[in-house]
Amino acid sequence: MDLRQLRALLAVAEHQSFSAAARSLHTVQSNVSTHVARLERELEVTLIDRSSGELTAEGVLVVDRARRVLGEMQAIEADVAAARDDIRGEVRLGMIGTTGRWLLPLLLDTLADTYPNIRLIVTDATTTSLLPQLLADQLDGAVVQLPLRDPDVEAEQFFDEERIVVAPADHPLAAATSISTDELAAHPVLLPPQGNAFRDAVDRDTDSALTPLAEVDGMRLLASLAFQGFGPALVPASATPQWLAGDYRRIRVDGLSRREVGYIRRRRTTPSAPTRAVHETLRDVIRREVTRQDGLHLTITD
Repeated sequence: MDLRQLRALLAVAEHQSFSAAARSLHTVQSNVSTHVARLERELEVTLIDRSSGELTAEGVLVVDRARRVLGEMQAIEADVAAARDDIRGEVRLGMIGTTGRWLLPLLLDTLADTYPNIRLIVTDATTTSLLPQLLADQLDGAVVQLPLRDPDVEAEQFFDEERIVVAPADHPLAAATSISTDELAAHPVLLPPQGNAFRDAVDRDTDSALTPLAEVDGMRLLASLAFQGFGPALVPASATPQWLAGDYRRIRVDGLSRREVGYIRRRRTTPSAPTRAVHETLRDVIRREVTRQDGLHLTITD
C-alpha cells in the first residue's frame, strides 16, 4: 500500500470514473486503474464496482481512512513549515452562504496580508450539507448554524443574529419598522422547509402559527425572492447586508429567538498550523467586524 494508490482511489471516489480521476491527477487512465487494482489485490477485496463506478461497502471504509491518512500527511508538511515560521498549506473551509456574503471578503483580505502562503478553498453550502463533509474529512473546519449535537464535532460560538422579515416595498408589512409574531402570522411568508434548523426554531417561537407562501431551502434564495417582489421572507439579518441596494424593507420581528453561528471542527483530530491560523484569523475578523453588521451580536468568549 502506498500514497499513490490511496490518491488514485480517492480521485475515483470523488469523480466517479477512472477517466475523470486520471484528468484530475494529470495522468493517464491506465495508471489510475493499475494503482486501484494493486490496492484491491493487497486488501483482497473489490473497492470500486466497475460497472457503476461507485464504491463498494469496503471501498467506503478504505476511502474514509485514506482521506485521514492524506490529510495527516499534508498536516505534517504544514506543521514542519510552521516550525520554520513559514505557515503554508491548504485549508478547506465550509461556510453558510449568508455569513459568507459579508465575512468571506474580509477573511480573504486579512489572510492575504498575514498568511499569504495559505491556500484557502471555500465550500458554500447549508449546515446540513457541511456537517457530513466535515465528518468525512473533506473539510478542515466550517462556519455553520448552531447548535449541533454530534459527539464527533467540537463547536465554538462566534455570533448570533436577529431573524428579520425582508418585504418588497409595496407589501403591507413594508410600512412598519418592527412587528410582532402575531402581525407576521397575518400574512403568508416565504420560509425554509420544515426540518430546517432555522424553520424549526421559528416554529417553536410562534407555535407554528406562520403560513408559508412558499418553502425554499436556501436563505439567500429566500431573500432574493423578496427582493424581486415575490413576497415577504423570514431570514437571518446577514441575508441582507447593508451594501445590498434594492427596493425592499428590513423589518424587525419581536419575539423571535436569534440564530447562532459558529465554527465546528472534528473532535478527534489535531488541526494543522494553517488550519489553526485560519481559525484564529476568523475569530479576529469577526471580533473586529461583526458589530458593524446590522442585527448581528458578538458571542465569542476567550
